Amino acid sequence: MQGWTKAIVIGGLLGGALDLAFALVSAASNGVAPPRLLQIVASGALGKSALDMGAAGAACGALFHFGLSLLWAALFAMIAGRFRAPRARPWLSGPAFGIVVFLAMRLVVLPLSAYPFPVKFTMPGALYDLLSHMFLFGLPIALANRAFASRR
Repeated sequence: MQGWTKAIVIGGLLGGALDLAFALVSAASNGVAPPRLLQIVASGALGKSALDMGAAGAACGALFHFGLSLLWAALFAMIAGRFRAPRARPWLSGPAFGIVVFLAMRLVVLPLSAYPFPVKFTMPGALYDLLSHMFLFGLPIALANRAFASRR
């Protein structure tokens, strides 16, 4: 596997897993079971019907989540391949990228998708989600890119 491919796969899967783990714990603390959370994720692509799909809806949610994680990691790799700073300073670029992903998901992707719920920025949940995107999602992607993509 080439360095940039390894950076995308490892960064995307690790960032996706950490972000999903945070979301699962957060949802569980609010009484939402893991399969239900994954069905909610799937509803972004499948609409409200994902909520009635049982295990298949949950599996789709996991696939969609990790698919998006890999796409975001590929975008970071493209940016880092073009500009030196993101790879040279992952402790800054990763959290900054996490902020971009958080805002893009909440302000563009979810509103334009089939997601059947209003997108809210209520506190403290939105703050926790932002921090998760910064440090559990963006940072692992940036660190993986620095570790593997620089070996091109």
